[in-house]
This record gives sequence, C-alpha cells and structure tokens, in this order.
Amino acid sequence: MKYKVHWIIDGIVDVDASSKEEAEKKIQEELEEYVKSSDKLMNVFIAKVIQGSAYLPGSNDEKENEEKN
Repeated sequence: MKYKVHWIIDGIVDVDASSKEEAEKKIQEELEEYVKSSDKLMNVFIAKVIQGSAYLPGSNDEKENEEKN
C-alpha cells in the first residue's frame, strides 16, 4: 500500500542583514537555489514550499546560547 507523507523541515540560521525583509530574502534565495539544484529534493521528496520568518533574538535565544556554551 502507498502512503503520502507530508514532511516539514524546521531550522534557524543567523544572518547579517539591514532589515527583517532582507534577512528573509537572503535565506529564501539560498534555500531555493539549493533545493532546485537537488534532484532528490525536487523529484523524490517533491519539495513544494520554502517558508520562513525573520525575528530579532530574544531572551529565550540568549538562554539557549548560554546553555550550549
């Protein structure tokens, strides 16, 4: 029997940019280029959407960084 699997990949990256929009655009473009150049992502995993939202680090991010170090 064949099943459909809807998958999501979640990640966070630090990017230098002058605005939220610029940060989102930089990462969007890099990810799109990577996915489009990956035969497996395009034709086996059938990647359809890339979505992200930029934000300024908050106190939770600072705590996570301290715990890692």
